[in-house]
Amino acid sequence: MIDDFLNGDLSAVEAALRDAAAAEIMPRYRQLAAHEIVEKSGPHDLVTSADRGAEEHLTASLTKLLPGSVVVGEEAVHADPAVVGALHGDAPVWIVDPVDGTRQFVRGEPGFCTLVALAQGGELLASWTHAPATDEMATAVRGRGAFLDGVPLRCGTPAPGAVLEVAMSHPDFTTPEEKRALLGVQNADDLAARPCGSAGLEYLAIARGALDAVAFSWELPWDHAAGLLLVEEAGGAQLTLTGVPFHIAGGNALPFTAARDERSAHRVRDRLLSGTPASASAGAAPGA
Repeated sequence: MIDDFLNGDLSAVEAALRDAAAAEIMPRYRQLAAHEIVEKSGPHDLVTSADRGAEEHLTASLTKLLPGSVVVGEEAVHADPAVVGALHGDAPVWIVDPVDGTRQFVRGEPGFCTLVALAQGGELLASWTHAPATDEMATAVRGRGAFLDGVPLRCGTPAPGAVLEVAMSHPDFTTPEEKRALLGVQNADDLAARPCGSAGLEYLAIARGALDAVAFSWELPWDHAAGLLLVEEAGGAQLTLTGVPFHIAGGNALPFTAARDERSAHRVRDRLLSGTPASASAGAAPGA
């Protein structure tokens, strides 16, 4: 069933994202009232009525497109952490971040997007990244490449010896060990680190060759699933701290990196390891 779906016309998924944005997100863009913004874990972790409305909209439309599928959405998991367990099941799973970059959305900035990925058995199969404020749609299907508004995406390769631009996790979301690892990136002479914005848009920047790498210290699947597949299908690479690929169901050795090419990914990982105690860098592989 999943093969038939992926071999069919996937434009209906794009339409579902556009419909959710038109109905729930863009009418609230730069129009949010104070009561529509709520802190979750802290001031950098916000949810709005747009997040909730868009996720409900997508949950209904996506499961209708693929009968028997289930949704793991950021807001549903916040309400019931057991929902994320669907990633370990046999059913096709839609992984949804209704508004990635909620802080930017709340500030009225265009740097936010909606992220949707389709996975089964822990494998990413397809992804969609929709930036409604700029009307961009990036898509990827495993083995078939990555596209931005229908035009093929390629990460390209940084010039030999070039200083790599790396977007990094906000320190509020790191453990002391992860902070030390990220300092290895921040203090490296051959890397230029900056704070990350919307994770989905940072992955898109890598896929289009406008950013060299990311170094992220959290593994929430809705933030990374769509972008990781997009980067891979655009020719990029990704590694966790132990040198194995990121596992979407969790259990990863953090921080991890995604980059324009394999050499850049290893370069960023080496810098992460330079700031990491040996006991931390020798952690269990994903799924252990």
